[in-house]
Amino acid sequence: MKVGDVAVDAVDAAHYRSAGWWSDRTISQTVRGHALAHPDKPAYVDHPAATYTWREFDEAATSLAAQLAGAGVHPGDRVAVWHGDTAAIHVLFLAIERCGGVVVGIGARAGTREATQILRTTEPRLLISDAARQASAQATVAGLAPQLDIAAVVLRTEQDGLSIDTHTPPCAPDDAAAVGPDDVFLINSTSGTTGLPKCVVHTQNRWHYFHQQAVANGALSADDVFLPVIPAPFGFGIWTAHTTPIYLGVTTVLLERFDAAAACEAIAHHRVSVLCCVSTQLMMIMADRASRENDLSSLRVVFTGGEALPYQRAADFEELTGATILQFYGSNETGLLSGTTLHDSRERRLRTAGRLVPEMAVRLFDGDDDVTSTGRGQPACRGPATSLGYLGGVDHDKLYTPDGWMRMGDVCEVDSDGYLSVTGRTSDFIVRGGKNISAGEVEDAVTTHPAVAVAAAVAMPDPVFGEKVCIYIEPVAPANNHVIDLPGLVEHLLAQGMSKELLPERLIVLDELPRSSGGKIAKGQLREDIRTRLGDDYERR
Repeated sequence: MKVGDVAVDAVDAAHYRSAGWWSDRTISQTVRGHALAHPDKPAYVDHPAATYTWREFDEAATSLAAQLAGAGVHPGDRVAVWHGDTAAIHVLFLAIERCGGVVVGIGARAGTREATQILRTTEPRLLISDAARQASAQATVAGLAPQLDIAAVVLRTEQDGLSIDTHTPPCAPDDAAAVGPDDVFLINSTSGTTGLPKCVVHTQNRWHYFHQQAVANGALSADDVFLPVIPAPFGFGIWTAHTTPIYLGVTTVLLERFDAAAACEAIAHHRVSVLCCVSTQLMMIMADRASRENDLSSLRVVFTGGEALPYQRAADFEELTGATILQFYGSNETGLLSGTTLHDSRERRLRTAGRLVPEMAVRLFDGDDDVTSTGRGQPACRGPATSLGYLGGVDHDKLYTPDGWMRMGDVCEVDSDGYLSVTGRTSDFIVRGGKNISAGEVEDAVTTHPAVAVAAAVAMPDPVFGEKVCIYIEPVAPANNHVIDLPGLVEHLLAQGMSKELLPERLIVLDELPRSSGGKIAKGQLREDIRTRLGDDYERR
């Protein structure tokens, strides 16, 4: 279980098992158990209609695993998946697991540049796409030949089930070949907001631990109905759409592509009780009039995170729906470091990322210096939720402290009760005239304006001050009859009590802010955009 220079310590693994954090039961075995215990219960629903029961889900994965084995997929082989967020992708993940293969996840919205980077890094045997991505998949594979020999095949939905176009006879894989709970089962990528992604290596057990924390924090049960709207290959998407729904045996509703109105309709139609989304998606739902036109009262819990959560918008959403918003703090690499629970006050839930998880042994660093005692620094952790790091040990020295603690890229504060608050990313400060301005603080204030659906603050190069604050916004629907310009926004922010030195000095309105393939705001693209707009001013800097 060694990847590059990273391996799970045998003593740690034994401890995690004895504590009940890790399990000997696999995802595949869990699906088989649900198929026997409640075969006719819906497992995955492609909104609005198509449904897999647990028996159908299990049978479809068994059939597809035989096709993969017949196509020559052997234990340890990597199989890349570039597919929309439908039930079929989860069948495919399970089929690859049953062959003993390793899923290489490519986000549904990934471009060919990102896909090329992932394929070049992981060197899979196959690339399986859906029909919508077939041309891009074939072109990407062709661009990598002859250095890499990767076959591009298409997963098709036929009347009699799922099939891959390999034209080879199926061959049932040996049950002993299936992936174990401590084996590598997934290689996915960082969500790519600022450049080319890195590949992160996962075992099932790290997500089994995360799952237990989610169940405890949200009082989840098999009676819940999930709506996860984060792409499945990414960390947040894996536990909300694949591992936790399967471990619990819930019904999971899927949207092939996120749309705020469609999400509201799905919640009302399927009586969804657990919504899982990044903060930007939650703000888009709240800004869409569909959130007032559909009955969202079935919502009980909303898991969100990944970006700063504007307090007032979040509080308004709770008032509208009756749901309780919960946040985790962590990353694809580290898993969770802290989390809020149903028992926390609204102030704690919406203004902090929750209490530190003791078994993740969180420490705070300033560079390589341990500054935990000060309550402010860059978090690092070591515990049962951590990944195996980057494939091949890439950037090992950046991800880990010298003594082996896995770093986050944020600056955080931890109060006397152990609650963590993110004050900014190490790379997400705007330095104006020597003063550090938190982009998140600016964004939180700007989203209180009734015309703003989503906001992103970035540094605008300036020859005098070094940097100034540029705010990009995605407006609410025109039907809401709100308009916005920079003077009006500044007036609104001053009325909210914002310090003048934090005020945006340029406003750019886009119909839709660019997103990474993981659904987050692609700030790297916005930084490039403002530099392009400034032109010669930037060159003189």
